[in-house]
Amino acid sequence: MPLWMLHRMAHTSLMAALIAVGALIHLPMGPVPVVLQNLFVLLAGLLLGSRHGLTSVLLYMLIGAMGFPVFAGGKGGIAHFLGPTGGYLLGFASAAFVTGLISERFPRSTVADSCAVLAGSLLIYAVGIPWLKAVTQMTWIKAITVGMLPFLPGDIIKAIAAVLLARPARLILARQIRGAAA
Repeated sequence: MPLWMLHRMAHTSLMAALIAVGALIHLPMGPVPVVLQNLFVLLAGLLLGSRHGLTSVLLYMLIGAMGFPVFAGGKGGIAHFLGPTGGYLLGFASAAFVTGLISERFPRSTVADSCAVLAGSLLIYAVGIPWLKAVTQMTWIKAITVGMLPFLPGDIIKAIAAVLLARPARLILARQIRGAAA
């Protein structure tokens, strides 16, 4: 196996691990906790692209489904996909893919990265809120009030952090891959 492929696998695994660490850093706020997971989900898309960003999230989800304590609050198990946060977990996969897709299609710039992160963030809510509503039998207003509004300020900060971290991280990854190809 070429060394650059090993680097790509390592980067994908590292992002899955960072997503798991992001889940352990949480503040309980009702049925949906405040976590750093989405920062690393968005960063996975920006840094690894659509395919490998999605793969890192799917790896994280597989590890959690197997029962390892990688979900918010150090929990694990397949039941989390059926609970109030299941939609957000599924939204992470689509967010990493779309963020990566936009990042691949447009020049690496702050504007393109910002659009990619915004689209990814909106996708997390687009999947998470209807799921939360369905599982808890909340009204739409209540689901939005509980499942989105309290998180917007923090998510804006995490989105900005993802965009700011992407540029230097890309340089490091490119150097590693170029070095491996040589």
